[in-house]
Amino acid sequence: MVGNVVPEIPKPHVVVLPSPGMGHVIPMLELAKRLVLHHACHVTFIHITTEASATETHLLHSSKHLPLGLNVIDLPTADISAVISDDTPTFSRLCINIRENLSFLKSTLTKLQNPQSLITDMFCTQAFDICRELSIPAYILCTTSAVFLAASLFCLEIDCDVSSEFLHLPGCAPLRTEDLPFTNDGDFEWHSYHICRMPMAAGIFVNTWEDLEPIPVRAIREHPFYQRIRTPPVYSIGPLVKETEPVTKTGEECLAWLDKQPSGSVLFVALGSGGNLCMEQLTELAWGLELSQQRFLWVVRTPTDVSKIGANVNDPKSYLPEGFMERTKELGMVVPSWAPQVLVLRHHSTGVFLSHCGWNSVLESVSHGVPMITWPLYSDQRVNATLMAEDIGVAIKLAGEPGRKVIGRKEIERVVRAAMEGEEGKMMRGKVKNIKISASKALDGGAGASCFETLADIVDQWKTMG
Repeated sequence: MVGNVVPEIPKPHVVVLPSPGMGHVIPMLELAKRLVLHHACHVTFIHITTEASATETHLLHSSKHLPLGLNVIDLPTADISAVISDDTPTFSRLCINIRENLSFLKSTLTKLQNPQSLITDMFCTQAFDICRELSIPAYILCTTSAVFLAASLFCLEIDCDVSSEFLHLPGCAPLRTEDLPFTNDGDFEWHSYHICRMPMAAGIFVNTWEDLEPIPVRAIREHPFYQRIRTPPVYSIGPLVKETEPVTKTGEECLAWLDKQPSGSVLFVALGSGGNLCMEQLTELAWGLELSQQRFLWVVRTPTDVSKIGANVNDPKSYLPEGFMERTKELGMVVPSWAPQVLVLRHHSTGVFLSHCGWNSVLESVSHGVPMITWPLYSDQRVNATLMAEDIGVAIKLAGEPGRKVIGRKEIERVVRAAMEGEEGKMMRGKVKNIKISASKALDGGAGASCFETLADIVDQWKTMG
């Protein structure tokens, strides 16, 4: 019967190349894991090491959390000191870092014997030129929301009037111009550069799913405007969220504390890896939490102006209001710098998430059925906050006071109470439960699992290229 044996099709070899930063690395790594575990691919994950954080490096080199068939390659560290300065804006610095490091990409891909495809994110599009030279199809993973992608593509073609209140996206709900990032000239130039190159991609993967953002996904695929600018095929393959994460001693203490709290009673406060507030704002947040009299788990980060007050960066007591931790010890827990976010959001005691609204955090929250209070800080976070609060209805926005740069304690108290025990909070919880079910169905691999099936179809195409 040997003659009847069907030869085994080799596994597609896929290269994944993220921009530096946890906001990019996490969804790209989850996509890489999914390709290996659920779609029989071999994946090489290329890590840009220049200015990479210790957390990022540890995540990628903690082998016990990576499946067999997923290999991480570190690019050599590049010296970028001659092309950046202390005044270089954050996003421009990221793009310059990537540009300098991609000089190593061609030799790396050649050593890998030209894989079937390369997947990068929105800000590594210089890789397209190298992929074209080596005849490797290149895809983009959009690590933001579909509505932010729609706005980015639109703003390239239209002379946007930022003085008007709304941006009218083709086929989508209007978007507030005040929510748009990249007002800095240098940052906008880099953003435009990468978005202009999107038509070079073989396809765009978006970290979302049809039920969460049906209108912008459909608009990008079907509206004549986006067809005219040669937008590549768009594939919804999300939510790409962490399924597991390492737990430190501090993380174990957080989970043990949550175990003692009533179901749905805890406000989880975490503003992301870049969520450092000024001392004045940190004080107002502390008083707002105390006045609300709601249980809270607060991941507090060192204030941006800590050097001015001479506080101990490792001791929250030195920069939180005097007596705050003693007065709230029966209600809350303060954790410096980090907590196992996915495990906290998954815990039955967590009722609401006060979040900066980075897209990863948004997806983690709604995928686990947790409504939000929005506290956007930069980048696409204001767009995400508006999407969750006004379009989808699973979040409440905090409002600043006219003429004041910080959000006051009374507003924080009001919104926390509304989310935790008010009617608005009850309505959000009902909506977000349905989203949690929808997210699970999109990924489970069963009939109608849209994101699973979409990725499976793409992998089948790669197999024919072997």
